Amino acid sequence: EPGIPAGSSSSVAQEKFRVLVGVTGSVAALKLPLLVAELLKIPELEVKVVTTERAKHFYNAQEIPVTLYGDEEEWQLWKGRSDPVLHIELRRWADLMVVAPLDANTLAKVANGICDNLLTCVIRAWDLSKPLLFCPAMNTAMWEHPITARHVEQLKGFGYTEIPCVVKKLVCGDEGQ
Repeated sequence: EPGIPAGSSSSVAQEKFRVLVGVTGSVAALKLPLLVAELLKIPELEVKVVTTERAKHFYNAQEIPVTLYGDEEEWQLWKGRSDPVLHIELRRWADLMVVAPLDANTLAKVANGICDNLLTCVIRAWDLSKPLLFCPAMNTAMWEHPITARHVEQLKGFGYTEIPCVVKKLVCGDEGQ
């Protein structure tokens, strides 16, 4: 429609709410297909996924019915100066980001500003006026290490929202957080 800027919603078509799911190399990544399926039950949502290379070990990409981005896509997209940069495009696209699961390694990277893959680059470039939810998931021994609490507090200090761990039987057989 003339006079309506790009990106504006009109009475004709309401824009969907855009959720970017980040997934990292925790065993909990095996629940990615379930998480995406549950999100897609909400009709107003549009979902895309950013994965780390390690996370790919835990799920079958064929079971993810939405666009899945990894490090390879970041480097394929950009060939020259005027080309779009994927981590910036994803940051702009999303209304909300949820990192589920957030493994100990990526937690430490984000807390310390390291951005060496597509997911950590999106998080580093994140618009702090938009919500970012993170779901730490790791072995209890890793969770209980004193540096983990420090890293979680660091992320909360950035304005991110923690979705707390649950107590359950872990894949390794231990019972714990």
